[in-house]
Amino acid sequence: MNKIQNSGKKTNRNSFGTTESEQFEQELDSRIVLLQELIPLGLRYVNDLLQEEVAHLAGPRYQHSNGSRDLVRWGSQQGSVYLQDVKCKIRVPRVRDRRTNCETPLSSYQALQKPGNGDLGLLKKVLLGISCNRYEEAASTIPEVFGLSPSSVSKRFIDVSARQLKAFNERRLEQYDIVVVVVDGKTFADDEMVMAVGITIDGTKHVLGFVQTGTENASVCAAFFRSLIERGLLYEQGLLFVIDGAKGMHNAIKEVFGDYAQIQRCQWHKRENVVSYLPKSQHATMRKKLQKAYEKNTYKEAKQDLMKCRRELEQINVSAVSSLDEGLEETLTLHRLGVFPHLGISLKTTNCIESINSQLSRMLDRVTNWKNSNQKHRWLAAALLFIEPNLRKIRGYKALPLLRLALRKTIKQKSQVA
Repeated sequence: MNKIQNSGKKTNRNSFGTTESEQFEQELDSRIVLLQELIPLGLRYVNDLLQEEVAHLAGPRYQHSNGSRDLVRWGSQQGSVYLQDVKCKIRVPRVRDRRTNCETPLSSYQALQKPGNGDLGLLKKVLLGISCNRYEEAASTIPEVFGLSPSSVSKRFIDVSARQLKAFNERRLEQYDIVVVVVDGKTFADDEMVMAVGITIDGTKHVLGFVQTGTENASVCAAFFRSLIERGLLYEQGLLFVIDGAKGMHNAIKEVFGDYAQIQRCQWHKRENVVSYLPKSQHATMRKKLQKAYEKNTYKEAKQDLMKCRRELEQINVSAVSSLDEGLEETLTLHRLGVFPHLGISLKTTNCIESINSQLSRMLDRVTNWKNSNQKHRWLAAALLFIEPNLRKIRGYKALPLLRLALRKTIKQKSQVA
């Protein structure tokens, strides 16, 4: 924003030394932050509201009416709604009147077609309810924030949404048969939110939790992993951890899980770290050779090709050799366990969690002024609540039982050696 030159007129300042213009900008920034925090929750509410009206008009989903109903479900289409003054895309269900062969508009959708001018106090009330675990109070207030009548909200929605919010923040983990844990961080200003995503034996992804930290240091990560165990994370059958290669993260996993953990370091991060030591003219060639080596199906073949790359690097850059050597065996864990041909496409890198970070970025990166830690936690939890139900199973998930068997075998072998 261009600065306005001083015209010589006296500027009015309040008791805090803030001009009226500065105060307006601060209030506007605060309002935008509050709105964006509520967008994930608001879209969940809108979707439930639309589906509830469709069920009222056309009956429950998959219930055959034998031609007795005039109004029937008619697929869906892309649409948009206003949450306060923010226009958001949403998938809108449709209802058709068979008598006239025309679409029957949804009154709840029409009510959200105009920008609203809700009460800023209501926004703060919802966020306060979430941060203080007053979930039912927060769920009851959401419709009012977006300019809808409180009477339009069913008791069922209030109960369900309150339970969902509470479950996301406090859910137990023993209900999930986790075989893989992918760990990575997302930057929030000067802080980093380290997030763990669990993959069950059937390939489903679940966000296990997150911790706020300045860096991925061992003590913070170890405390985070212990908190997951306290919440019921099962690990006695073995877990494969996929990480980017941070030493603090590696040490924390070994400290907390010991022989029950196998670590797969991200091959992409390893390759890029090695290449970064070379002149730019050699990046493409060496990147291709390393990639080709990692794509070999067996441990023996991959290790042989990587050693060829190592001998070539010895003639070019000794520092690149040191980078390749550091943690090399852990970049081949999937190969060593014998499951790379089946699961390498999904678990050789941290892309599984990078896709979640990409979605988080679209929702969160517009805000540069983070007020406090509470705001970061509320925002991230709300966004993950919106994202998680739509996460897809990993590719090759049918081979995860093979990974479980390989992990058990490794644990048994280590116990015999001990």
